[in-house]
Amino acid sequence: MDPESRKKLQIVMLAAIVIAGGRAAYIVYDRYQERKEADQPKKEVALKADYYISPKKLHPYDLKSARELTKQPVWVRAGYFHTYYPYDVARHKADFGHESGTLLPLQKLQIQDVVTDVSPKDPGSKQVLARFALEGKEYAVPIGVEKSGDFKIYSDDIFFIEDPHDLYKYWPPDVWQAIDGHEVRSGMNELQAGFALGAGIPEGSGDYGSRTLHYANGGKPMIITFRGDKAVEIKQGS
Repeated sequence: MDPESRKKLQIVMLAAIVIAGGRAAYIVYDRYQERKEADQPKKEVALKADYYISPKKLHPYDLKSARELTKQPVWVRAGYFHTYYPYDVARHKADFGHESGTLLPLQKLQIQDVVTDVSPKDPGSKQVLARFALEGKEYAVPIGVEKSGDFKIYSDDIFFIEDPHDLYKYWPPDVWQAIDGHEVRSGMNELQAGFALGAGIPEGSGDYGSRTLHYANGGKPMIITFRGDKAVEIKQGS
């Protein structure tokens, strides 16, 4: 091998040794850092107070257990979502052919009874209905289905059986003032907006608290964008 080639080979070998040594040093340092981080106590991420709230549920499985709804007032969880119908107490019949409206956000009701009736749209099963009165008139809202003696009752997803004002009493007074007025203000979170405007429909993708939702809002549509679970853009829909 001529001197020039030998010199080039020595330079290449030296460079390889330096690179290998540097990589070995980096691996040792990286593993040291991993051990160091593993030995340090992990910082806990603080959860919002809302996540610690666990509303009471009845878990009804038949008419008798569902009638526990009559023992205290209830409050509607998702407004402008659940349709209710006129109810004839004497005939024990709901008029499924005429919708009376949809339950309002956080509307307070006193359930008078839980009954069953057959809907023309589904004659093979019975609707489980919660009966209540508004302005002297009787109504019923579906809360489940009974078929061949098998009940599926969803009242826990429809009603609170505790006053949300007490459940979330730590929310500031101005937030509750907006909710009770069916308004949303900048900085309110998704849960609070839902309490104010009712059920929202997501626009496209996005995680809870970081997305845009469309609210029917009883015929006064709103579009609200949330970032970091705070309302950052509030505008009227169409």
